[in-house]
Amino acid sequence: MMPKNTTKDKLRRPSERITRVLASNIRAFREIRGLSQEALAEMCSCHRTYIGSVERGERNVTLSTLELIADAFGVSVPDLLTEEGIKNSTEK
Repeated sequence: MMPKNTTKDKLRRPSERITRVLASNIRAFREIRGLSQEALAEMCSCHRTYIGSVERGERNVTLSTLELIADAFGVSVPDLLTEEGIKNSTEK
């Protein structure tokens, strides 16, 4: 007999790859622009510890938060989610 599904089992999680790419891109965009986690957090109306946990790949970010972060960097959401995002945004 199969065990019962718990609520935690039903939650969908992004792939490890996309989480890693997002975390890496946010950190890279932040560092390129000379921003601290605190400064980026202020620009996005988030807490500094939240930005840090996103950069470590510990958070599942909502679309609305992705939009806020992308706007703060002046890039598109796809730039945050693709491995070529940094390259593509600096070539524009």
